[in-house]
Amino acid sequence: MSDPRFSADEPFGGFGPDELLDCYAKGVFPMGEARDDPRIFLVEPEQRGIIPLDRFHVPTRLRRTVRADSVTVRVDTAFDAVLDACAASGPGREDSWINAPIRRLYIELNARGQAHSIEVWRDEHLVGGLYGVTLGGAFFGESMFSRERDASKIALVHLVARLKRGGWRLLDTQFLTGHLSQFGAIEIPQAAYLELLHAACMRRPNVRSMFNPMTGSEALFYALHPTIQAS
Repeated sequence: MSDPRFSADEPFGGFGPDELLDCYAKGVFPMGEARDDPRIFLVEPEQRGIIPLDRFHVPTRLRRTVRADSVTVRVDTAFDAVLDACAASGPGREDSWINAPIRRLYIELNARGQAHSIEVWRDEHLVGGLYGVTLGGAFFGESMFSRERDASKIALVHLVARLKRGGWRLLDTQFLTGHLSQFGAIEIPQAAYLELLHAACMRRPNVRSMFNPMTGSEALFYALHPTIQAS
């Protein structure tokens, strides 16, 4: 997208949570140049990554891991910690697009109930998770992290289960990666994406389904059945 980079200094520099949601509704999303750079730029890829919810795939070994319930999955109990873990440096990733203004924006969206974290805990230690933004029946996955094997994958299965149970219709991954392709992620032209986005934003999902407790077996049941939706 050709929009120039701009700064979102305290508190939001004219670009706040409402403007951020408007960007999502129009099919663009923000990124920071670097962790210590306060500027934000808007991205509109020509090809968009999505996970079709009715074609979500869980590899066999991961199904066993999810079903074992060896970890605890929670929602929105440590949103800030998930965000910071996603922004942390790691092997092959020295910097992050999550800068201070972006961090403030998403924390505000979480306070409004329009951004959520799926958290994976072991013995009261946060070992993995993901976060994203919800707008109507669209969920925009932003980032994920793992501190132990399969933790972010477990979070993704639980996210998809909750989205399908609650009536969401679009899971946006922004870009297609090899990691996401194993779950059925595909790439579609931006024009096709905008059609899906418009239809999804018109829906009103059951937000309570995001928070209802769910076992690993229940998560697999909802995630792998194409049209399940709780009343």
